[in-house]
Amino acid sequence: MKTTRLFLARGLLALGLIAFGATAQAANDLPGQGITVQPLKSSLAEEAFQTLLVMRALEKLGYKVEPMKDLEPATEHLAIANGDATFMANHWSLLHADFYKNSGGDARLWRQGTYSDGAVQGYLIDRKTAEQYNITNLAQLKDPAIAKLFDADGDGKADLTGCNPGWGCELAIENHLNAYQLRDSVTHKQGSYAALMADTIARFKQDKPILYYTWTPYWVSAVLRPGADVVWLQVPFSPAQAGAQVDTRLPNGRNYGFLANEQRIVANRTFIEKNPAAGRLFEVMKLPISDINAQNLRMSEGANSMQDVTRHTDGWIRVHQATFDGWIAQARAAAR
Repeated sequence: MKTTRLFLARGLLALGLIAFGATAQAANDLPGQGITVQPLKSSLAEEAFQTLLVMRALEKLGYKVEPMKDLEPATEHLAIANGDATFMANHWSLLHADFYKNSGGDARLWRQGTYSDGAVQGYLIDRKTAEQYNITNLAQLKDPAIAKLFDADGDGKADLTGCNPGWGCELAIENHLNAYQLRDSVTHKQGSYAALMADTIARFKQDKPILYYTWTPYWVSAVLRPGADVVWLQVPFSPAQAGAQVDTRLPNGRNYGFLANEQRIVANRTFIEKNPAAGRLFEVMKLPISDINAQNLRMSEGANSMQDVTRHTDGWIRVHQATFDGWIAQARAAAR
């Protein structure tokens, strides 16, 4: 009888250990279970792809991920710092530096690793006009005759398709207009960047001169191809930024007036301290800039609904399943 009781006790203990082990394993596999996450992006529709990829990875870790919300970059940083949102996947480490600092910096925000690197910004004109008038430098627009070539509204000044207020790049452009003494010859056109670029592309197709600001990764450079359709303009010297002199020359020696940039994931610091799995995930995720460009181009060609972006994201994961699973494995390991 005692032997029977002993075997029964051992059996129950073994079952208990198995059940405990299964529960522990489930907790390790889903470290985000029961935790809600709020992602943000700007009003730029092309940021949805990068953001949704992070959301998919968080869901794999068990987090409940709310639909992404749109805010402009300065407000995004502040909302994340205040705990009203969890993360953004499109923080430009240099362009958004003041937004990061003014929202509390490292004390309230967190960023580790580089999600996408090799981003460049600058000014371009159509190649035909560049070659015909030997235009290579932004400072040449001080010449009223050169500036008038890019006059789209008849006021005699060059019309520069610029940057939306609140994005950060508009401040750099305004700084350049002062630094290179272009106020009297160049008008910084602002509003809806997508609409302004649609007009710019339409002018190009009509064989008219164009002048615009853009960045990579973005679909514009797949439609207006640098070196083939358009050319980058260099600047006469590196401008002062935030009161300090900064060398904006790129590794290839060219100087477009902007430093090469990286896109990083920024998150609420308190959330990261409580969720090491999410922190490790954000740190190790890396998305090639060429893949962002390719997806953005598909959006510019009409596949731009949220359903389309979801299909693109899920397709990327299937093609890069080993990479995606590697991110998840490292995040789960951090939770243990």
